Amino acid sequence: MSAVALSFEKVVKRFATTTAVNEVSFEVRRGEMFGLIGPDGAGKTTAIRLACGLLAPTEGRVRLLGRDPVREHDAITRSTGYLSQRFSLYGDLTIDENIAFFGEIHGLTRYRERADRLLEMTQLTPFRSRLADRLSGGMKQKLALACTLVHEPEVILLDEPTTGVDPVSRREFWRLLAEFLAQGITIIMATPYLDEAERCTRVALLSEGRLLVADSPDTLRAQLPGVVIEVLALPQNRAMETLADLAGVIDVQNFGERIHARIREQGSGIRDQGSGSGDQRAGMGDQRAIRAIESALRAAGVDVVSVRPVPASLEDVFISLVGESG
Repeated sequence: MSAVALSFEKVVKRFATTTAVNEVSFEVRRGEMFGLIGPDGAGKTTAIRLACGLLAPTEGRVRLLGRDPVREHDAITRSTGYLSQRFSLYGDLTIDENIAFFGEIHGLTRYRERADRLLEMTQLTPFRSRLADRLSGGMKQKLALACTLVHEPEVILLDEPTTGVDPVSRREFWRLLAEFLAQGITIIMATPYLDEAERCTRVALLSEGRLLVADSPDTLRAQLPGVVIEVLALPQNRAMETLADLAGVIDVQNFGERIHARIREQGSGIRDQGSGSGDQRAGMGDQRAIRAIESALRAAGVDVVSVRPVPASLEDVFISLVGESG
């Protein structure tokens, strides 16, 4: 059995004059959680649909579990589960009836024990006689996941499954995914949320249909040049302008009320020994650079609340890669 669950080889997908996926290549290993990460229009949904055979590539080759997902779609369907952005539950059917329907369309005759186990895992057992239309958004997503898994697929493809779901339900959904991952199921998920990407074994960062990079979150953060300094200061716009003009500052981005300024490493800065988790440079910084930043901000009439080194985030990585590709 191949160790590769999904492979894209120079895949291109065009819709009329629009290129949604542009020469994308990557591999997903069996048993890992792989994230397709990027904003709207990055090509994530198209890539998921190509992977499960709902679309044929314009150029290149897609293989899912060693098969062509378009030409061998029936065989692929038996081994995979697909949860779309707008999963269509039948609102006038109960939880039990929805699961029964999806079990039967996969040709299952014995699925009751599996359904009971899925409902227990998703904490939906007390509500199994409730109509799907009367479920909350989070409960609908958990039911959708149960329906996707009722035929015991080897691979599940999830297209932005937590979009529009409240934070508590998102955490519960991720707990379920971790349990299914522990069972050996390969999970391939498209998401615009970089905090969710941090949970993946590896990620592919996409922008405007192109693959920027594919690797583990720890490796991507460790490879980002420079040191990230978090600044909390007011007024923010003046603070960002001042930081951008400082020598040694690579780039400046705002993250809500906080600013991330990435500076070149000075060689004599703080060194965080850490635990070897992959964030070797988390907390690194240069005390002289921090003092220079504070001094420059105050000289510009900026009220400085805090200036401190922080570990690089995937958002820092993504912004840097988009800037380089532009």
